[in-house]
Amino acid sequence: MPSGLLARTRSTVTTVAVLAATAVFPGAARAESPAGTASFEQQVLFKAAQDPGYACFRIPALVRTTTGTLLAFAEGRVLNCGDAGDIDIVVKRSTDGGRTWGPLQVVTEGAGDTHGNPVPVVDRETGRILLAQTHNTGRTDAAGCRVPCDRTAHLQYSDDDGRTWSAPRDLSGEILPPHWNSWYATGPVHGVQLPHGPHAGRLVFGINAETWDGSRVTGNHAALIVSDDGGDHWRIGATDSWPVAADGAFRQKPSELTLAELPDGAILVSGREQEGTDLGHRAQAVSSDGGDTFDAPFEDLPDLYTPQVQGAVLPLGSRLLLSAPADPDRRRTMMIRSSHDGGRTWDSVDRGTVVTRDWAGYSDMTEIAPDTVGLLYEAGAVDARDEVRFARFTEDWLVPPRGPDPTTRDLSPYGEQAAVLGGAAPVSDGASGGALALDGTDDAVRLPRRDQLELGTRDFTVSLWFRSTAGAGEQPLLSIGGIGGSQPQIRLWTEPAHDRLRGLITVREGARAVRTAEVSAAGARGDGRWHRVVLRRGGGRLTLTVDGAAVADTADVSGSLSRNSPFGVHIGQRMDSRAFFTGAIDDVRVWNRALADTELDDAPLPGTVLWLPMDRVDRSR
Repeated sequence: MPSGLLARTRSTVTTVAVLAATAVFPGAARAESPAGTASFEQQVLFKAAQDPGYACFRIPALVRTTTGTLLAFAEGRVLNCGDAGDIDIVVKRSTDGGRTWGPLQVVTEGAGDTHGNPVPVVDRETGRILLAQTHNTGRTDAAGCRVPCDRTAHLQYSDDDGRTWSAPRDLSGEILPPHWNSWYATGPVHGVQLPHGPHAGRLVFGINAETWDGSRVTGNHAALIVSDDGGDHWRIGATDSWPVAADGAFRQKPSELTLAELPDGAILVSGREQEGTDLGHRAQAVSSDGGDTFDAPFEDLPDLYTPQVQGAVLPLGSRLLLSAPADPDRRRTMMIRSSHDGGRTWDSVDRGTVVTRDWAGYSDMTEIAPDTVGLLYEAGAVDARDEVRFARFTEDWLVPPRGPDPTTRDLSPYGEQAAVLGGAAPVSDGASGGALALDGTDDAVRLPRRDQLELGTRDFTVSLWFRSTAGAGEQPLLSIGGIGGSQPQIRLWTEPAHDRLRGLITVREGARAVRTAEVSAAGARGDGRWHRVVLRRGGGRLTLTVDGAAVADTADVSGSLSRNSPFGVHIGQRMDSRAFFTGAIDDVRVWNRALADTELDDAPLPGTVLWLPMDRVDRSR
């Protein structure tokens, strides 16, 4: 075996910083450890300023070897932060559980080309560390690889605990069929070895690919790659493919797959979802036969809030962990969320544990000890690509599970109860009976996705009463769908500092870019009196009505309100938890058609999909 490529060997900073776990998402992290037992510490592991020779580090991957050594991989980007430039795969080693780290080593040098997407997997039977990766022709600017991209899969290995590495071996003949010819990506995140069952010893990692017909992309593919002989030979296992229509639209594009073995031996596969028409930014599938086939196609998870970004899953005791940013619009607020039912459901953002409020991107995790986890993640105060940090934490540092939230009743025909967050409490002097008072800090009402709330291309009517004396900040009234400038949604809010009331819809149609229609009226109505606001889509117009008078309208924009994004209904709270309403809200109703003014107070009405009287809180669950 040749010696490791050490041309850019640098020392590393080992200063440890203990995080104060203040949270963007109220209730999502605690600042103190129970009984002083919980532990969290972190340090900057890769950064251009401390590792000269590179402009940027990205795409972390992390494993623990059979000797207990931690190997932290990243892409060392020589010229800039672009995805297709001169890129090396680099590694740092720790022999003390991540407290200190050795110098940077170059595992494979791009030499002008792109060597990236590291996927380490450890063979526990032999101790060999295998490193799958992809190569493509590099470029000198920061642009992406031209489509179709000439990406090929390669493999390296180390038999001395990651000190030195073999030369890369081209795997294209084994795992790159001719029709996966537009894009091909290994991981990037660690792979797994199955420890028991009929496929014990099998090595598995994920890839995603695209098909090009000479003029356009015609298909998306997510697959598992398996080896039953310690990595000497590989083959394509479970595969899920999704066609791309002539206009560029498609339902799903599962990518950047991360794997975890479940207690029953099945493999949970979680992936980034990118621009598909199904709702959600993450998708999951399960393989019960060791990675040979998927039990069913990938399914999106609309209630799991995250931006379009890679993430990692890891078993820890009786739970599964997910590391991913928690802001559904932007790459920021790295969070650890748990599943206590094998990945069927995941913690909402108010139940997760915040690692940092900074910008944050890709990540990977490994178990350091039975109750200790290592987390390697992109982050920065200015940009998620500023640096790669390593954190280690114990399981008791994670926010403990809590029981069901209090609820408030839904009188629509579907009758699902809405969760009451924070300390929102009923008051008797509502606009029509009782109402809910919200403190502007963490109080809100939230409904998860259900089919009837996905309004699609339909007309709609939203009505609610509010009372407030807030003089500053954004005051969110109601949102349905996603958030930000690129996600389909309905929003109503006031801006006291600008003395105005605003409403908007954002839609997507086919493969076209999103379009937004917005209405705005003078007066934030922060006078402490009850006001009724109605936002209506119908007759080719979007209309805002306050206290029975139309105050603003604009031309409608055609398209779907329910595509491409995480999905929720939030009352008194922004979807990203960066603003909360101060005051009281009453009688929230949503219909899937445009109502006449004379119909607004009739009940029940055809087309009612949500009706929250907001007059009581049930804390008995």
